[in-house]
Amino acid sequence: MSLLKRFLPAFAALSLAFGLAAAPLPATAEVKVGVSDWPGWVAWYIAEQKGYFKKHGADVKLVWFANYTDSISALSAGQVDANSQTWSDTMAPLAKGVALKAILVNDNSAGNDALMVGPKIKSFKDLKGKKIALEEFSVSHFLLTMALNKNGMTLKDVQVVNLAAGDAAAAFMAGRVDAAVVWNPWVNTIQVSGKGKPLFSSADVPGMIPDLLVAQEKSLKAKRKYFVGMVKAWYDVEKFIRENPDEAAKIMAKVVGMDAKDYKVFLPGTKFFDQQANLKAFGPASDPTSLLGVAPTIAKFLLDNKLMEGKVDFAKGIDASLVREVAGVK
Repeated sequence: MSLLKRFLPAFAALSLAFGLAAAPLPATAEVKVGVSDWPGWVAWYIAEQKGYFKKHGADVKLVWFANYTDSISALSAGQVDANSQTWSDTMAPLAKGVALKAILVNDNSAGNDALMVGPKIKSFKDLKGKKIALEEFSVSHFLLTMALNKNGMTLKDVQVVNLAAGDAAAAFMAGRVDAAVVWNPWVNTIQVSGKGKPLFSSADVPGMIPDLLVAQEKSLKAKRKYFVGMVKAWYDVEKFIRENPDEAAKIMAKVVGMDAKDYKVFLPGTKFFDQQANLKAFGPASDPTSLLGVAPTIAKFLLDNKLMEGKVDFAKGIDASLVREVAGVK
C-alpha cells in the first residue's frame, strides 16, 4: 500500500459530513482517534503497541480510515473525538463553523513532497513553458505554487498536466512531461531510477505542510486528561522513532502492509515533532514556520482554488494549552 494520497479534500468532505446526521459522540470514556496512511499518523500505532497510551493514562482507540477524506468527514460530523489531518484540511471546516482545535503537531513533511526534474533542468528559469505533471489541488499543487513564487514565477509560466501522483511519476520517467510534483514513494522511485532529482521539496518550505492531531472542541473539554496523555505518549513515540528507526519502521510498515525496508525510506522526509518543536509550532504568527505563521499562505491557496469558502479565525482553531501544560510552561 502506498502512502496517503496527499489531497486537500476538506471542502468536499464537508458536504458529505453535513449530509450525515451529526451523530453524538459515543458515551464511552475512551477517545476515538482517526488515523490514515501517512508516517506521522501511522506512528500512533507505536504508542499503542509500546504501551505509551497506558503509561500516560490515555484511554485511546485508534480508528483506521483507508480513505483519508472519510476521516475528515467523520471528525466534522462528530463520529470520532479527534482525527489525524493536515492544517490545510482543517481550515475549510473551521470556515464553516465546525468547532475544532489543533492540539498537537505530529510532523512536517520535510522532503517527502518534491518537484522532480531531469538532468536538462538546471534551474527554475529552465522550467518556463515546460510541462509539469501533478494532482491538481493537492499538496503537490500547493508545493509547486510556493516553489514558483519563491523563484519569481507563477503557474502561468508553466504547463500543468493533471495526473494522479503515480501516473505523474510514470509520465515523467517515460519522458512525456518535463517535471513532476509527487510525494513518496514516488520521489524515491524517481531518484532510484536515475531519471530525476528534486529541484525543490517540502524541506525548502519549513512549516508549510504540518500534520496534526485535531480534536472536536466538545470532546477536548470532556476528555482533556486523555488528550494530555496523548501528547505525552507522542513525545515517547518521537523518541522511539529517533532511537530505534528499524524497529519503528517495522511496526509502521506492518500497519500499512509494506516491507519494513521500503517503509524506512519515508522516515527521513518526515520531520517528527518533539516537545520543543511543538512549542515552537504553537508560537506566535511572527514565527514564519508556526501554525499561525503559515496559515495565511495556506488559506490563500485554498481560497484561490475555491477549496474553501469564507474566512478563518486561525487562532480560534488552535489550542496550545495541552502542549504547554505537558511542557510545564504558561
